[in-house]
Amino acid sequence: MELNILTVCYLLASVSFIFGLKLLSNPATARRGNSIAAAGMALAIFGTIFLYRDENGNSLHNYGWIFGGLVIGSIIGIFAAKKVKMTAMPEMVSLFNGMGGACAALISIVEFNHLVHGFKEAAYASDGFSFFSNVDKTTLLIILLGLIIGSVSFSGSMIAWGKLNGRIKDFNFKGQHIINNLLIILIFGLAAFILIASPEETVLYFYAIVALSVIYGISFVMPIGGADMPVVISLLNSFTGVAAACGGFLYDNKVMLTGGILVGAAGTLLTILMCKAMNRSLLNVLIGSFGGSANGSAGAAQQGGGAYKEISLSDTAMVMAYANRIMIVPGYGLAVAQAQHVCHELEKTLEAKGVEVKYAIHPVAGRMPGHMNVLLAEADVSYDKLLEMEQANDELKTTDVVLVLGANDVVNPAAKTDPGSPIFGMPILEVEEAKTVIVNKRSMKPGYAGIENQLFFQPKTSMLFGDAKKVLQDLLAEVRNL
Repeated sequence: MELNILTVCYLLASVSFIFGLKLLSNPATARRGNSIAAAGMALAIFGTIFLYRDENGNSLHNYGWIFGGLVIGSIIGIFAAKKVKMTAMPEMVSLFNGMGGACAALISIVEFNHLVHGFKEAAYASDGFSFFSNVDKTTLLIILLGLIIGSVSFSGSMIAWGKLNGRIKDFNFKGQHIINNLLIILIFGLAAFILIASPEETVLYFYAIVALSVIYGISFVMPIGGADMPVVISLLNSFTGVAAACGGFLYDNKVMLTGGILVGAAGTLLTILMCKAMNRSLLNVLIGSFGGSANGSAGAAQQGGGAYKEISLSDTAMVMAYANRIMIVPGYGLAVAQAQHVCHELEKTLEAKGVEVKYAIHPVAGRMPGHMNVLLAEADVSYDKLLEMEQANDELKTTDVVLVLGANDVVNPAAKTDPGSPIFGMPILEVEEAKTVIVNKRSMKPGYAGIENQLFFQPKTSMLFGDAKKVLQDLLAEVRNL
């Protein structure tokens, strides 16, 4: 009876994951979807703790350790989520994702050690080889896959976390891709050897795979530039999902398997969509080092520069207050300044004066997929005002004023006009189609991809320098005084 109840718990949890993921596809229902999925996870966890029985009828024990871990993890998670700034949200996602990969890798290590222990015990009974012959090769293969994928996800996510918060810089060297390929060949070569040898003979090789996988995760993320980090985060997220699914297979845990498959599939689809948004293949992202220091310096050298013009706050207020349609393009600079709330106040003030205000969202703006959507949702900006790139580009042709807040590479015309640019071919927000373009930046320094933006030197573009929050506060005051 208890097993049946646990099965029902797992079924309900799996359904909640699927339903919650469906609701996450719409910003208006995303919070509810997240809560439903979280409730399903809680049901699966407590159902396992109190209702699980093994083949001998034994339940779980060591409740002190189990609940100690739950309490500590919950406290850390709650405080981290509540205190994190929007600018640090991508780092937190990478950090938590890395912890998921580490957990999957540890599961594989524990299960392999169980196999080795079982082999040794059987060897003392003089039937060690018969024990090994009965070891399911599929189980051993899943252990190895979970180990490799989880270790790569852990180390890669840690490097992504360090790069996103500025502690780690892009690094590459000649022949790095060849070394990465050799690492992959060596890792899977050792895995193949473990599959055909006895567990006791392969312990050192098993831990060599752990070390090599960690090194590979570091090596393949290190050269990838900042402009590609949304893609890398999505890819690593899918890795963690697949690794978790391997754990679900090992424990014959249906809800863990379902959750891992959903995360892996969603991460993979999101990775494909991110690549499509940049008009690049996944292979090109992984080996191209787009946005890295090498490409960035080359791009900056090729761009040249030009003369730009500044605009005052009073003139900006006048232009915006008497416009019919305004499009705001949020970027990482807006997140850094924590200016989303004052931006929303400016939007409401302009609308009170009869101005139509909308937001143009580029898929890879910010440092993670959906970064700008989450940023503006925090400020209670209406979801109907957030336009995806294709829709925004259609409306930009009839827009009077575009206000670019901290965005750079996603509005750079070089993506369309300069074949020598490292971002050539990437779809952008075509803000130059509007009648007037006002760009708020701290300085004329290049964006995350490291290349100069020719939009800043076009005749219809004016620069409004300063911290986004301070500029928007002063602009809001000017507009209200008109």
